[in-house]
Amino acid sequence: MALKQIDHGSKEYLQMVKLRNDILRQPLGLSFTPEELAREKDDILIGAFDEDDLLACCMLTKATSDSLRLRQMAVQNNLQGKGIGASMLHFAENLTKDKGYNKIIMHARETATGFYEKLGYKIVGDKFTEVTIPHYVMEKKL
Repeated sequence: MALKQIDHGSKEYLQMVKLRNDILRQPLGLSFTPEELAREKDDILIGAFDEDDLLACCMLTKATSDSLRLRQMAVQNNLQGKGIGASMLHFAENLTKDKGYNKIIMHARETATGFYEKLGYKIVGDKFTEVTIPHYVMEKKL
């Protein structure tokens, strides 16, 4: 498995949009707008690949002067629980540190908080609804 940054608009980016749509949006009856995708051009886009096949993805968006926000973490359904997401998250953490930031924050789906807690993330704040489902703000100082 290879972990790498993806260029916005590339063939790999189109795979990333499809995976995120299949895993995160379609089950909620949602889809991406062209405006949402255009705003991702300044984000750090990350993919986990087996040859040319995208296994998982996530992105980092600048949140504050010292933190990046992890967004749109998705792993192919048949590969969840095999360590791919954890490897990708470690890669994202290293990129965050390399770029001079010292914290990652996120809006984590309630169903995913256990995964993030195992990797050192803490819930900060109350449950809220985003994209029609319960979320928590989570963070980790690096």
